[in-house]
Amino acid sequence: MKNNNYYAVLMAGGVGSRFWPVSTTAFPKQFHDMLGTGDTLIQKTFWRLEKLIPKENIFILTNKRYNDLVLKQLPSVTQRQIVLEPEMRNTAPCILYAALKIQKENPKALMIVAPSDHWIEDDDAFVKNVEQSFAFCSKNKALMTLGVNPTFPNTGYGYIEYSHKVQETIKPVSQFREKPDYKTAKAFIEQGNFLWNAGIFMWSVATVIDAFQKKQPVLFELFYKGIDTYNTPLEDEFIKNNYSKAKNISVDYAIMETSSNVYVRVAEFDWNDLGTWGSLYNKLEKDANQNALVNAKLLSEESSGNMIRTEHNKIVVVDGLKDYIIVDKNDVLLIYPKAKEQDIKKVLQNVKHKFGNHLG
Repeated sequence: MKNNNYYAVLMAGGVGSRFWPVSTTAFPKQFHDMLGTGDTLIQKTFWRLEKLIPKENIFILTNKRYNDLVLKQLPSVTQRQIVLEPEMRNTAPCILYAALKIQKENPKALMIVAPSDHWIEDDDAFVKNVEQSFAFCSKNKALMTLGVNPTFPNTGYGYIEYSHKVQETIKPVSQFREKPDYKTAKAFIEQGNFLWNAGIFMWSVATVIDAFQKKQPVLFELFYKGIDTYNTPLEDEFIKNNYSKAKNISVDYAIMETSSNVYVRVAEFDWNDLGTWGSLYNKLEKDANQNALVNAKLLSEESSGNMIRTEHNKIVVVDGLKDYIIVDKNDVLLIYPKAKEQDIKKVLQNVKHKFGNHLG
């Protein structure tokens, strides 16, 4: 039987603009079947969490414009479970808001905060690691995160440093490190006590709310003054009038990086944040020439290392193209070097400026 004190907050408010033209403001990547498996990313994440957590205890944190998309893709979810942000204010305000709502419903709650758009291969290992973390958080005033053993010097992830001296599975965090340059990332891996920050957090509602009260008193007071309205018909009006006043700050900066009771559990599952077309390419099966296909059929000559995605199994013919992203979506055809994938955000802004916001 699932533990009724287990809750989840599924983060589903981002736009994922580096996955343009598939991911757009109107229809972001978490609502797409990015891997070509038949399930969208938010569906896969919800069903993974549901293996451990009662489905009615899984809350979806998203922007108000995606409310109908959530209900359509997750038909078992009720409106009570959708926590709507009137505008984007980074992760700290929405996590505090959700924690206060959950605490009012169940003061004994243990909660996981998980992005809706990450790729995790071994669901059973994930469930096991979360359950172990919940057990630790139930006995300790701990702010916990899951860290992933780095497989190469990735400069696109933040890192978590822990003490070499601790042999236990769950380790105290020494410090969080920002996205490094290649030389620094290489040094992290050689040192052996650094993990990728997967952005997955676990804690009791009491512990995380206490952390916000101590570390972010202004933010805490802003949301706590609405406590009587939460989980009532008056909640929407309070949030509408107050959410925009919240500081735009990540949960890492707000509480994790400055708290002394932060712990990490080394993940036993493969993980990828699916932040770019290149990261998706790395996780897909390749043909003999290392081309990765999603919903596409390929005829190629002297072409290799390409990431190709179309809408309806379109035939794509390429000759002499190496290490490119090719994405066909409605009114847009993107043909762009994989090496410059971080610039797709800037390309999108240029496209909007020249051709109109409806394309992004």
